[in-house]
Amino acid sequence: MGYSDKFSVYPGEKIEFKVSDANQKTFKAELVRIIHGDTSPEGPGYKDEKIQCDFEGSYEGKFQPINAGSYCYIPNNGKCNQLDSMTLQANIWPTTPEKGLQIIVSMEESDSPRYILGINEESKLFFGKVDGESIHEIVTGAKVLSREWYFVSVSYSSKKNEITLTQLPQTDYALTKHSANVNAEVKEAITVKSPNFVFAAKSTVGKKDCFYNGKIDSVRISQVALELSDSIRLNSNKMPSSLISDLIGAWDFSVEMHSQNIHDISPNRMDGFTVQMPARAMKGYNWTGDELNWRYAPDQYGAIHFHDDDLYDAGWSTDFQFVIPEKLKSGWYAAHLTTENDEDFIPFVVKARPANRKAKAVFCVPIASYLAYANEHMMTDAPLAEHLTDQVVTMNNTDVFLHEHREYGASMYDSHSDGSGVCYSSRLRPILTMRPKYQSWLGGKGSSLWQMNADTHITDWLETKKFDYECISDEDLHYEGVNALEGYDVFLTSTHHEYWSKEMWDALDAFKKRGGRIMYLGANAFYWRVAFNTDLPGVMEVRRGEGGIRAWAAEPGEYYHSFTGEYGGLWRRSGRPPQMMAGTGFSAQGFDVASYFRKTPESNNERSKFIFEGVSEEIIGDFGLIGDGAAGLELDRADPLLGTPPNTLVLASSEEHSQVYMVVLEEIFINAPGMCGGEHPLVRADMVFFETPAGGAVFSTSSISWAGSLSHNNYENNVSKITENVLRRFLKPEKFEV
Repeated sequence: MGYSDKFSVYPGEKIEFKVSDANQKTFKAELVRIIHGDTSPEGPGYKDEKIQCDFEGSYEGKFQPINAGSYCYIPNNGKCNQLDSMTLQANIWPTTPEKGLQIIVSMEESDSPRYILGINEESKLFFGKVDGESIHEIVTGAKVLSREWYFVSVSYSSKKNEITLTQLPQTDYALTKHSANVNAEVKEAITVKSPNFVFAAKSTVGKKDCFYNGKIDSVRISQVALELSDSIRLNSNKMPSSLISDLIGAWDFSVEMHSQNIHDISPNRMDGFTVQMPARAMKGYNWTGDELNWRYAPDQYGAIHFHDDDLYDAGWSTDFQFVIPEKLKSGWYAAHLTTENDEDFIPFVVKARPANRKAKAVFCVPIASYLAYANEHMMTDAPLAEHLTDQVVTMNNTDVFLHEHREYGASMYDSHSDGSGVCYSSRLRPILTMRPKYQSWLGGKGSSLWQMNADTHITDWLETKKFDYECISDEDLHYEGVNALEGYDVFLTSTHHEYWSKEMWDALDAFKKRGGRIMYLGANAFYWRVAFNTDLPGVMEVRRGEGGIRAWAAEPGEYYHSFTGEYGGLWRRSGRPPQMMAGTGFSAQGFDVASYFRKTPESNNERSKFIFEGVSEEIIGDFGLIGDGAAGLELDRADPLLGTPPNTLVLASSEEHSQVYMVVLEEIFINAPGMCGGEHPLVRADMVFFETPAGGAVFSTSSISWAGSLSHNNYENNVSKITENVLRRFLKPEKFEV
């Protein structure tokens, strides 16, 4: 398996491929153009096209491990030659104190731990010396509780040869002893020479282990043994001048929260960095609840939430690279890796330079949505999986592997091992759910496709109908803005373009306002607001707050992105419902069988006559590879109250959905019976069309399963005909009458 350092590339740019082979045998690599990723025998079958390239050949496989787990590393850089007497203190919010040995701070010599402050196997705070594999420790007598703030400190006096270990809870409870203050005489003097510091883990033979789960805030290290009263005075960022001169370091995690940098606000400036992207912009021990936006009270957001399964960069070495030839056609490609018994695909997009663009239609590959679902574990972790699909979940080899190898990272629908939601997702790792031929548990009965392979139903149809098209990714929209769409007249979405950054939204909106045409060939798009990191490639953030269909919810006070400071959650809650972009927005979902559309009287309007040329049937799409119908999985509806333009024509609406389909949460104010298919009017998809003031237009199918019906009857059907009619008219230069 492998991954690439980029997902979208121009001709002349280099892309690097990183491969791991657990069996360490020879593997072959070649280039293929992806056409149709659905292997269902009911459809056209899997299709790709082999392309000659310079990286084609055989390679010696090597196993490349993934070291997941986040921590901070503070290199010494000559700022502290020797540490004898000391005080080490922090505020901690442990989330899995019962899980076993977890390190809060490790003081290390030459990357070997010397002394550590942590939580032991009995959930108790300890300070200890590391002697080989054994730890000689001083332990408090009280367990720390999960998800409670504690001020912890260890103070050692070389003169008295005495150590004090303190554990002070922020909140007291009746009949619950979880505070402690232990004094002990030390038989052997404590000395650390030129120490490096590691927060939330310790070093072991070239890697880190004993990862801490939970938040850490305001770590302070002093070169004197402080009284407890002085330690508490040192706890805030407004430190007394009388205590500053003895500081080794005082780290403020609220500075540069978008980055991997860790800032020391003491005179020593022992700055460091995070590894594997722990969560930042987290409320700290001193959060009052008066301010929910960390930008306006950064001193109350000085915590970092570490996880033992965080992953940003797998860190694999490059096996081969590819400089995109100038004449390689824009499209969806993959490095195809094969051995005797196995294969993998590493997909990427080749985009055309603006000056060389020939096609007028562009298909947008939704990397943001693929990142959100990357390596998801809902099938094995979510208790509702079989209720959502109304069928027994079937696992394939990929699902089993991801279940057994959590180090490959999680999706934004998963929770970390401590139960907190996954708010970051990176493409710098193998994303095994983003592969041709992969089947998902979420895709309903039939082909059971979700995301990438469902999207190949569109590219296969474009190829079969011989439309000239090119490809970009939505990551290009984010970084290049509307320039990414220069020269194109028609923008085709994927089946499920769910996650959008502000930059992506603004780019497509600008395209629409200047007369561009949008074919929205899916549902549940323009839904979650996300942020990309300005400094770190390939990582995306989501904060799931206050509404929406979601597998976890952000903690109160943690709704704002750490990357940008923008309010997270649904675009609808930021005043941009999907209806404003595409005329329809998320209304209902169900994952068993799909249904069909029935034409409305507005389908006979002269303005939409071109859409139904050659289509006499009243029922549209009562067939398909996804759930046996064109209206299924997730459904969008028109709603003037949410921004559907007043000139919108509702051409057809779906009906007769099963009771597995239910109204989305953001529409429910009071729980009541009657929220299912066949009962509630919002369980429907609306096919719509409207013109824009600049002479452009928007056509929305409002169903994820629509594209799965395109190939039915050898591509001769009313779903295919409607889609073809719209695309051919949208490609004509004549403006729509407005």
